[in-house]
Amino acid sequence: MHTAHLSALTAKHSQLDKRIATETQRPLPDHLLIAELKKQKLRVKEEMAR
Repeated sequence: MHTAHLSALTAKHSQLDKRIATETQRPLPDHLLIAELKKQKLRVKEEMAR
């Protein structure tokens, strides 16, 4: 796998992590959004594992 591709995935993974954290800290978190972000994060993680 290309190193650039892997670092792009890593960056996307941490970006999703931050968005999930930000959303969870809100007074009224959007649980559907959080669920979607977690799904995306899982897909990125699976892609990184390949």
